Amino acid sequence: MRGNITLIGMPASGKSTLGRRLAEKLGYEFVDVDRIIEAEEKRLLKEIIAEEGDDGFLEIENRVNAGLCLERSVIAPGGSVIYGKEAMEHLKEIGVIVYLKLSFEEMEKRIGNPVERGVVLKQGMTLKKLYEERTPYYDRYADVVLDETGFNLEESVDHLIDMLESKGIQGE
Repeated sequence: MRGNITLIGMPASGKSTLGRRLAEKLGYEFVDVDRIIEAEEKRLLKEIIAEEGDDGFLEIENRVNAGLCLERSVIAPGGSVIYGKEAMEHLKEIGVIVYLKLSFEEMEKRIGNPVERGVVLKQGMTLKKLYEERTPYYDRYADVVLDETGFNLEESVDHLIDMLESKGIQGE
């Protein structure tokens, strides 16, 4: 693989879980951008959102993602990274972007409490509306789309590696 693999998708789509396993199989580093944000800000995501508001959090998220200097990494940004134009341009420059696609029903089942998870839900927005708002962005930015329907973790990872190889993205 030349460069990095950035995983985008809704919260609970597997960016961290699948990302760790993918990195392990490829011999890459795994980078959870939410942990970088928390370390730089010295606060949890939910504290940043509570103190800075949604827009303040999105500015921080955009800045951190746009400044990543990584090689041979599987990058797992937060689901809202797609709102940051500079971040998405940078991630595209430094590697391939993979959309981990889930149905709304599967995502809702996996997600648990959105607030505890640090999901940016604007005032009055439902999880369904958030899903409908974000899905076109994920489709637009993706170089590769992995529909996870019907796959377990290992099958998803193996299928993604096959997809990357078939597109000539994987391998030195």
